[in-house]
Amino acid sequence: MAENIDYGSEQTSIPPDGRPMEQQPRWRQDFPIDWPIDEYISRRDFVKFLMLTSAAFTTGQFYLLARATFRGEEKLAEKAIARVEDIPVGGSRLFEYPDGSPARLLVRVDEEVFVAYEQQCTHLSCPVIPHTDEHELVCPCHHGVFDMMTGRPIQGPPQRPLAQIHIEVRDGVIYATGIEERTS
Repeated sequence: MAENIDYGSEQTSIPPDGRPMEQQPRWRQDFPIDWPIDEYISRRDFVKFLMLTSAAFTTGQFYLLARATFRGEEKLAEKAIARVEDIPVGGSRLFEYPDGSPARLLVRVDEEVFVAYEQQCTHLSCPVIPHTDEHELVCPCHHGVFDMMTGRPIQGPPQRPLAQIHIEVRDGVIYATGIEERTS
């Protein structure tokens, strides 16, 4: 067991083999660490660490709250997706909106009704597959099911609805006009 020797105001431990410092290997002379003092943390330092960590977490939470509260709706340019006659009833098409984004899914539910959502499941981002006969979007990875008309989860592990892509049909062309990110 190492003894502590008082050399004036500095406290130094005796090396494990008990020899004086001059007889120690070169590495121990170059790095004379007094472990009892090195590992000591005062209550004041510990409380300071806790306060700084708590302040960092609180600041992060306020940042997220402010970002969610003051996030302006980003106006996206509309984009032509497809012609109405190119998609049969019950058919679907993948598209990017805006360009370079993850895949989006356009589904023709009946003669007049089109719906569009992001294609990634909100559980673990597996692609959803339209089952138009059942009016469902199915995630095959974990058997998640979304309502085709609302994008809301109705079965399985997904808890959040799919982001909805706003679409308009004008002059026989389907346009994507915006994205609605939904949390519930």
